[in-house]
Amino acid sequence: MFKIFRKELDWNGTPLVLETGKVARQADGAVMVSLGETTVLCTAVAAQSPRPGQDFFPLTVNYQEKAFAAGKIPGGFFKREGRPSENETLVSRLIDRPIRPLFPSSFKCETQVICTVLAHDMENNPDIAAMVGASAALCLSGVPFFGPIAAARVGWIDGGYVLNPTVAQMEETDLDLVVAGTHEGVLMVESEAQELSEEIMLGAVNFGHDAMKPVIDAIIELAENCAKEPRPLPEEPAEAAEIQKVIDGFDKKFAAAYQIADKTERQAALGEVRAAIKEKLGEQYDGVLVGSLIKGKEADVVRGSILKTGSRIDGRDTKTVRQIVAEAGFLPRAHGSSLFTRGETQAMVVATLGTGQDEQIIDALVGESRSNFMLHYNFPPYSVGEAGRVGSPGRREIGHGKLAWRALRPLLPSKEDFPYTVRLVSEITESNGSSSMATVCGGSLALMDAGVPVDRPVAGIAMGLIKEGDDYAVLSDILGDEDHLGDMDFKVAGSEAGVTSLQMDIKITSITPEIMQIALDQAKDGRLHILGEMAKALTAARDGLADSAPKITTMSIPVDKIRDIIGPGGKIIREICETTGAKIDIDDDGTVKVAAVTGASGEAAVARIRDIVAEPELGVIYNGTVVKTVDFGAFVNFLGAKDGLVHISELQNGRTEKTTDICKEGDTVKVKVIGFDDRGKVKLSMKRVDQETGDDLEAAEA
Repeated sequence: MFKIFRKELDWNGTPLVLETGKVARQADGAVMVSLGETTVLCTAVAAQSPRPGQDFFPLTVNYQEKAFAAGKIPGGFFKREGRPSENETLVSRLIDRPIRPLFPSSFKCETQVICTVLAHDMENNPDIAAMVGASAALCLSGVPFFGPIAAARVGWIDGGYVLNPTVAQMEETDLDLVVAGTHEGVLMVESEAQELSEEIMLGAVNFGHDAMKPVIDAIIELAENCAKEPRPLPEEPAEAAEIQKVIDGFDKKFAAAYQIADKTERQAALGEVRAAIKEKLGEQYDGVLVGSLIKGKEADVVRGSILKTGSRIDGRDTKTVRQIVAEAGFLPRAHGSSLFTRGETQAMVVATLGTGQDEQIIDALVGESRSNFMLHYNFPPYSVGEAGRVGSPGRREIGHGKLAWRALRPLLPSKEDFPYTVRLVSEITESNGSSSMATVCGGSLALMDAGVPVDRPVAGIAMGLIKEGDDYAVLSDILGDEDHLGDMDFKVAGSEAGVTSLQMDIKITSITPEIMQIALDQAKDGRLHILGEMAKALTAARDGLADSAPKITTMSIPVDKIRDIIGPGGKIIREICETTGAKIDIDDDGTVKVAAVTGASGEAAVARIRDIVAEPELGVIYNGTVVKTVDFGAFVNFLGAKDGLVHISELQNGRTEKTTDICKEGDTVKVKVIGFDDRGKVKLSMKRVDQETGDDLEAAEA
């Protein structure tokens, strides 16, 4: 019934298996990938023809993690998987980015790649298997795809590179780098690093690229045996040459428009040129084809100018960074804030400090975890002068936010040194290239403004590439147009000590290590320049926190006293929080964190906790409240919830007929601890204490 094709190889000691022909046979391409015992089903399907009037390539990549892969049942009311998690969205982007440039520009049929995690062995991350499987499924599908690609994860542990580190090893590594590419070169890099040098980062990319080549060979061998016949590529329309001839007549007008430095004015001028071309051509030609050829002409004009003259759209040379204005403490009531402007790109970043109760709970296949650092990136349509949808974040916003998060996290203090939950929100108020790196710079300033003791400030810069044949130019701090019309988007973030994050996307088939080296060196110079401009606003974290930020007091109590603070059903801790206005977090090891906006509120809560956990000391005088009177004495509550007995003989000097003659329930009294009985009950005395002053009468007599 099944015609199964299988390819297996030993990949650095871990078995990698590619299998097709048994599952999802109606898809154009379907491959079951196993890395160890982690299994992912990858499928590829493409429509037979493009939709009429479509002027772009509609590629969708969906990465799905099924709870059953880890032997779990999803939480929530419905008990089934819902909308994609942040990790699923990020991995979908991770797969999309290296495969997208490998489709021919003329191919516009709707294409969908779905990668479903079926099993997770808690050792091998399924994202690498999904990337390999997506590439294999496309190669088998017959869809025009200039692959295959493969991917690898690289760690840096104890001064050496580690290929595809396990989930446990990821806790020890100073580097988490994913690289994808073809045999010829690298197409995509995504990474987080602990301030590593440019040399180590480039070495990691080359190490990963070399390590993935056997996987590419395995996909090729599998495709040679069972790939479908390739689909013919769409032929160029006959009228394309006529249209191109008309467009070529507007070369000078395009060149003049791209000499305008201001983005809004430039877009207006370009709009006039495009309108003039369409008017001259009339209605007889396909609008989609005309638009595509105009875009190609614009790319030729911009790219040619840079390669020939070294001069860019806004007049800069290839290495100059746009003018920067950095401001800290931008908003009056925020815990920390900044406004970072680089040319026509601007990010307003706000830092908010919270307590342990504000930590984000992350439910993943490998288990539940908590994060005390969040970064949320928002890209409102007004930032590019447009009207558009405002709602939940899209894939781009999640991806850009995660990139900035990776860049900043290595410099944050540990939870033990700074017991706060930190949230950064970046609002992009203007955009003309590299808003994610503006978020990194603005986020670093906002953290320092909030008093978060970061080791060093972090800055980021976006690099670009124009490559025609053997000629190329590496561009520092690219504009939006240079991103759209160029061949590379290469983002590097870090401190003066080293790189913390690196992300690269290539629009051509690959780039050489030499170009990457030049880009990294140029990015380092740009990053140091930006750090110098940021220093004009703030050089280090402020000494104290904002008045509106919660103040956290940390104390340690005996573990056996935790239940005394919580009380039955949480009664006592809830009452302390309600009466003092503080928030209280208690860890299993007895660490107590008291957070309060005002000092008085925090002090009151701390005092209550200390009273509860304190042990009565012999000979010490305490304030107490009479809670019960009996024939033989009075029970007095002191040290929080502790009770002791004042025997009738210890109420006053001389004989006492009735306890109520001396004290009644609710009376505030001063008592001295005079001993403990066989059962540990506390013996108290009132007569040995001056009830007016609280002085120890026995000590005075002595």
